[in-house]
Amino acid sequence: MSSGLHTGFDEQEYPHINKGLDGIVAFSTTKSFIDGKVGDLIYSGYHIDTLAENATFEEVCFLLWNDRLPNSQELEDLKAKLIDKRELPESVLNYIKTTSTDAEPMSVLRSAVSMLADSDPTFGKFDEALFMEQAISITARIPSIIAAFDRVRKGKEIVAPLKEGSTAFNFLYMLNGEKPGEQAEKTMDLCLILHAEHGMNASTFTCRTICATMSDMYSAVTGAIGALKGPLHGGANTAVMNTLLELAEQGDDADAVAFTKKKLENKEKMMGFGHRVYKVFDPRGYHLQKMAKALSEETGHENLYRWSMDMLNTMKEEKNIDPNVDFFSATVYYSIGIQPDLYTAIFAMSRVSGWTGHFVEQAANNRLIRPRALYVGEKNLDWVPVEER
Repeated sequence: MSSGLHTGFDEQEYPHINKGLDGIVAFSTTKSFIDGKVGDLIYSGYHIDTLAENATFEEVCFLLWNDRLPNSQELEDLKAKLIDKRELPESVLNYIKTTSTDAEPMSVLRSAVSMLADSDPTFGKFDEALFMEQAISITARIPSIIAAFDRVRKGKEIVAPLKEGSTAFNFLYMLNGEKPGEQAEKTMDLCLILHAEHGMNASTFTCRTICATMSDMYSAVTGAIGALKGPLHGGANTAVMNTLLELAEQGDDADAVAFTKKKLENKEKMMGFGHRVYKVFDPRGYHLQKMAKALSEETGHENLYRWSMDMLNTMKEEKNIDPNVDFFSATVYYSIGIQPDLYTAIFAMSRVSGWTGHFVEQAANNRLIRPRALYVGEKNLDWVPVEER
């Protein structure tokens, strides 16, 4: 309903449209800072390099929810709460067991997260006193949803979550049915850190927009998952892996340079390259590149890394475009045995920490998000009876 107030602004005489809201500042935030010209990324004061080299995912969750790092007791308390909330409600487990095994993992994740609200004793109320518990519950259960569905669709028994271990350790355990090694856990944990938060991207904007209506956190995260599902956002890493697998069909001697040039000649989009914010190499990509190289050698997937570097150099020479975070994350996930169609769901498993942090921030100083649109259609057309149209 309109407020009836006249702002003095005529939306039909607005001089221009910022497609994709380019350059529009809609919020202030303490969650992250990006300098795309030099390739800096900061989470609540800490450079991504510092966090990648020192932090755990659980510490990053606390940081994004509280704007500071936890002390030892606070970290142990958070770990205990995350462990306590890992088990899924029976209704969600039944859904995962009975839904189509051909369903997209992101579609299943979206539906399952929305169902979590039904078994939350707070019923997803919009109450500041409840936000932290809701954030912990959603963050703890998304890994369980992803792992459970992947096992069901493979005809395997669902593995119950552990009452110990990190988020990364437990996820890999539930996914594969065996406890991961130290290197696998470290790799998974670093991937979660690198994807946790990234400014006002499409899914975060969606989350804040839903929060601004004073809807619940479950709805906001469900909407964010829907936004992340798109290939121009989180779905890019799956597309990168599919491109590498397409090249692999040509054999071990496949020419990635010629392959890439042909794609460009055919006006096909090379996923994993370019970014709306970064004008240089994505700072997260450096960490993933080093990891991709080490893992490919360790697991016998050297071709993937060699082809990736050939593609990277060709794109730089032909288009002067650098890779983004999705490019090397594809090789990393594949090298530790994760199927390509799970990549975006794992992205969500990490980014939920940022989404929920932004939800809390939006709620603390809320205003309904209601941008204007420039109408470019016709006006005052004459009515023509249906028999004469």
